[in-house]
Amino acid sequence: MASDPPAQADPADSAIDSVSVLSEDSRRRMFAFIRRAKRAVTRDEAAASVGISRKLAAFHLDKLVDAGLLRARYETPGGTRKVGRQPKVYEPTDAQITVNIPDRRHELLADLLLDAVLTEQSDESAAQAAMRAAQQRGRRMGEAARNETRPGRLGPERGLTACERLLDQYGYEPVRETPTRLRLRNCPFHPLAAKAPDLVCGMNQAFLSGYLDGLEVSGVRAALAPEPGECCVRLGSGDSESADDTPQDR
Repeated sequence: MASDPPAQADPADSAIDSVSVLSEDSRRRMFAFIRRAKRAVTRDEAAASVGISRKLAAFHLDKLVDAGLLRARYETPGGTRKVGRQPKVYEPTDAQITVNIPDRRHELLADLLLDAVLTEQSDESAAQAAMRAAQQRGRRMGEAARNETRPGRLGPERGLTACERLLDQYGYEPVRETPTRLRLRNCPFHPLAAKAPDLVCGMNQAFLSGYLDGLEVSGVRAALAPEPGECCVRLGSGDSESADDTPQDR
């Protein structure tokens, strides 16, 4: 029997873990010192920057390494070769930390708009290009998810269950209202959606419709159904949203 694919770490959880590591004052100050240094820093230098012992500094530095905020290696400062073991040095990683509660995905919206600008055709308006870019991105993501999980035939019930992983990952806060209807309690694109609802909500609908197509979910559509404080899109089985799947679709 094939095993389930390994669970991936939730980016939001990872960001919260990183922020919690920086809640300790000495640790946060050492991290800031190392980022400003623009070079690898020894334990002694890090300890001196906040006035603590080398042993305590090593403890805090290792916590920052474990959180993915620093990387460590052995290197002689200045490149001078000396006898004995090289000291351990620390430098920042490329990790970026963003924590939003509720979750926001403005970088996805910006990336879709950039795709639209770069690929706009002569017979398209800017808005049409944005919708197309959003639909194509969603479809590619749906196809990738289907290739990874190989779920077989997906009717409304199983299809919505398969969608929940992406929806949760991207901050939509999906809630199963009925077996064949998902309400999305959070808008990942707020407050930008409020500034340009026709554009942003249209892109959101196109993105989720593309995902359903790529995942090959039958009998489900992404419909505009705006509610105050929630996502403008609802996923459901159209005219019979409260009906169960037929047995062969389950």
